[in-house]
Amino acid sequence: QVQLVESGGGLVQAGGSLRLSCAASGGTLRRYGMGWFRQAVGKAREFVAAITWSGGRTYSADSVKGRFTISRDNAKSTLYLQMNSLKPEDTAVYYCGGRYTVGDLSREAGYEYWGQGTQVTVSS
Repeated sequence: QVQLVESGGGLVQAGGSLRLSCAASGGTLRRYGMGWFRQAVGKAREFVAAITWSGGRTYSADSVKGRFTISRDNAKSTLYLQMNSLKPEDTAVYYCGGRYTVGDLSREAGYEYWGQGTQVTVSS
């Protein structure tokens, strides 16, 4: 059973940067598509960014394009999200997910594994 653990969240001022990590244990993420989603208070979980198992393709939500970069290190079974130029509206709990089956990585449905989330708070 693969377990995902996010880290790297925290409090940052607007315009600052954070790097989130998602480490897998109990198995490898090598063949899994991976994604980052976030959920702000009172809102539904939304797609942030995703990456194919090989790392050859990445996808980002329009709201984070040009500011957030997703990457992965399969040798370390770790997923990353580099977040730059953070805005107060980026405040949310960030979750990483993994899916083995082929499908739309921007959709929650189909993800088989989820982490517990890490809080990101951006102050104005």
